[in-house]
Amino acid sequence: MGKYERLRPARIAGAGLACSYLQLMSSNLHPMLNVAIKAARSAGAIINRAALDVESVRVSVKQTNDFVTEIDQAAEAVIIETLLTAYPGHGILAEESGSEHGAKDSDFVWIIDPLDGTTNFIHGFPVYCVSIALAVRGKVEQAVVYDPTRNDIFAATKGRGAYMNDRRIRVAKRTRLQECLISTGFPYRPGDRLKSYLNMLGEVMSQCAGVRRPGAAALDLAYVAAGFSDGFFETGLKAWDMAAGSLLVTEAGGLIGNFTGEAEFLHEGECVAGNPRVYGQLVATLAKYSRFAGAGEKAGLRQAANASAVPSEPAAGDAVANAFEAAVTGAVAEKPTLKAKRISGPGKKVASEKSAQAPGVNTGDAPF
Repeated sequence: MGKYERLRPARIAGAGLACSYLQLMSSNLHPMLNVAIKAARSAGAIINRAALDVESVRVSVKQTNDFVTEIDQAAEAVIIETLLTAYPGHGILAEESGSEHGAKDSDFVWIIDPLDGTTNFIHGFPVYCVSIALAVRGKVEQAVVYDPTRNDIFAATKGRGAYMNDRRIRVAKRTRLQECLISTGFPYRPGDRLKSYLNMLGEVMSQCAGVRRPGAAALDLAYVAAGFSDGFFETGLKAWDMAAGSLLVTEAGGLIGNFTGEAEFLHEGECVAGNPRVYGQLVATLAKYSRFAGAGEKAGLRQAANASAVPSEPAAGDAVANAFEAAVTGAVAEKPTLKAKRISGPGKKVASEKSAQAPGVNTGDAPF
């Protein structure tokens, strides 16, 4: 981690990163958002430098198909340093270090994913991002998603709209699901309910124009906010995957919640987002697959699955799921192909968030 930890943006070759921070920041932005953007760009500089020689990056395995690199750790370290230098009394909830840093009882908690899309990154697939959000008493009020490969900043302050770079963004205007492009994420760990997911995916695919799986949930949500895709759904997510993207979506005129349409979704592990019309249609399809669905809905889903099953041969979804589970079982037994050591994941407990709102913000355009 040492050789990446102290890199500064002026030393990084990348898309537009030669500009100074003073040129990129705006006095119209909320000061906390300015600091978050500075932190995200510092992390992006580290990521861009490492991407020039990704084969040399050290990779560890948190659990099957779940990786962490020295770049995740270095990027997280510089984000935390930047945020706590400006706001030493704030709390931190970060993917790699959990609640280890920052105040333990603050009303203000920064929720950080230093490199969302780590698997993409270590394979050189250029879809990954930095995600930083500030929750005040449990409600997200500042958000930044930074795509370092394209030098795109998506940012929002609660009540002030969402922006991509210097442009105000809005969710797409399509209202019919059959015309929509929907993004999602695939289960990749044992125990991720693959069979149920394949049934859910099949329903959505049959109702929309296309489904995409880019591999970075925070960027998927930013793309919904910008109108590049019409909706998004995924299970197995953590707060740091969704926090920043959730504010981008709502500030761009969209809705986001769990599969049953409840707005308190951030720590529930499932997410659906889109413009209000598309969101409603997705919820109507996905609600019965939710962990929080009523017993009647789940019984109906089981009955439908049993009625459609062919006794003589397994359903296509079951065959794929069984093959996946067999592959995962084999992968657990074998030595990992990457030179890696297993490490324990961070604590996941969120710091208690109790009182006081963030300071007011100035209005106006938000060039980054």
